[in-house]
Formats: sequence, structure tokens, C-alpha cells
Amino acid sequence: MKRPASIILMLIVLSCGYRAEAQENEIKVGVMAPEISLPTPQGKMVSLSSLRGNLVLIDFWASWCAPCVEEQPELKRLYDTYHQSIKKGKKLEIYGVSLDSKKPAWEKAIRRFDIKWPQVSDLKFWSSPVAKTYNLEGIPYNVVVDGDGYIIALNLHGKELEDFVRAGLEEK
Repeated sequence: MKRPASIILMLIVLSCGYRAEAQENEIKVGVMAPEISLPTPQGKMVSLSSLRGNLVLIDFWASWCAPCVEEQPELKRLYDTYHQSIKKGKKLEIYGVSLDSKKPAWEKAIRRFDIKWPQVSDLKFWSSPVAKTYNLEGIPYNVVVDGDGYIIALNLHGKELEDFVRAGLEEK
């Protein structure tokens, strides 16, 4: 009789530990954005934290993702409009994280869309640790991070994203 009770107790303890770990990686508004540090196509490491002090849009995308590709001109317009300081040094930075697995396709997409913001990738497709850390289930997906590194919005697109960015840059 003691053995089944011991097994049940052990399972409860283990499941609590697992849940605590899952909550630690929870991506939601109000938590610090997990650090990302990946190479650019040229091999230079660029970290998310290097953009602190700015409103940052983390854009998870890939060259093979049709909706991601369709969204790039919109992101370029947003970047061109809000990258320059609007109020007291505040500006928009976009940090592109590609889930590509083939560097030539990724580089071709960057050139095609004339992307000027930082682009990074480990070229590990869905096996990328970043995809796991950010609990990505599909792309395009984005995370908006404030100047202190906290997540302030998740997966905004189109007019909703632009309105949010404008409001975030215009506040004191």
C-alpha cells in the first residue's frame, strides 16, 4: 500500500517542477523578453538587449512563409516611418528573427525587400532554441518590447500594430 502512495507523491512533485519550468518560459505581456543573441548573415552576433532604450518589434518570420513575405513591405514602411526619433530619443527598432534553414534563401529575401533592420538566424528552422523559448507555434509572429526589455504586446499586425507603435513612441 505504501508503494502506490509513494509513486503518486513522486509524480505530484515532478509535475510541479515541470509546471514551474513551463511558467518560467511563459511569453506574455508584462514579463521580461527572453534574451536572443544570434548571428546576422555576415556572422556578427546581435543581441536583443543591444536595442534597449527603444521600442522593439521582434519579428519572427522566414523566406518560405507566404504571409511573412507579404508582411515585409508593411514592416519596411513602419520602420521607415518610425525608426527616426519621434520624441526624446524614442524610436522603433525591428529585430528580425528568421526561421529559415537555408542561408541563400534568407539572404535573397533580405535583399528583395531591402530590409535595413537587424536580421538574425541560427538557420535551425523550427529546431531553433529561440523558437522553443518564445513558444512559437506559427509565423509570422511578433513581440513588442518596451525600452526596459518588457513585453508590452503580442502578435499585432496591420493597422493595429502601427497604432500601437505610434502610441508607444508618442507617450512621455
